[in-house]
Amino acid sequence: MNAFIIDFATIRPSEVKVEAEEPAREIGLVDPQWRGNVRGSFRVERSGESATVRGTVTASVHVECSRCLREFDMTLVAPVTVLAERTGSTSKFEQRELERGDHMLFHDGRRLDLRDKAREALLLELPISPYCREDCPGLCPRCGADLNDGPCACADRE
Repeated sequence: MNAFIIDFATIRPSEVKVEAEEPAREIGLVDPQWRGNVRGSFRVERSGESATVRGTVTASVHVECSRCLREFDMTLVAPVTVLAERTGSTSKFEQRELERGDHMLFHDGRRLDLRDKAREALLLELPISPYCREDCPGLCPRCGADLNDGPCACADRE
């Protein structure tokens, strides 16, 4: 079974720390961009049929620098918060609306699947314009040389 599916049979009705680790493809993140495992660290609080999950997911993603076009690996750490109720506590229409609005998840009383929430949190944390480093000088606008390697020939001509 996937480590991002919490089994309530193993969780006491109190606060419990849960660690999860699975290959990125197991939570729906595709290779080759997502490399290695996704790790999750969660605090699960149960009270009757309700559960609250708070924690973080961590993964490594292979991206291209927006300034110099070099490929590099970036570590993402994303917060995850999930409120969950047992299916049947509200009408099916209300359940669909609450899940669609990302307000709440519903579980069957035995398991709570966090894969979609983990994947979504990491994708939202992915920067639109990643940089290999904050002070990356990028490429020369004239000759296209990578300025990380030093000044280009254009600088000598001026």
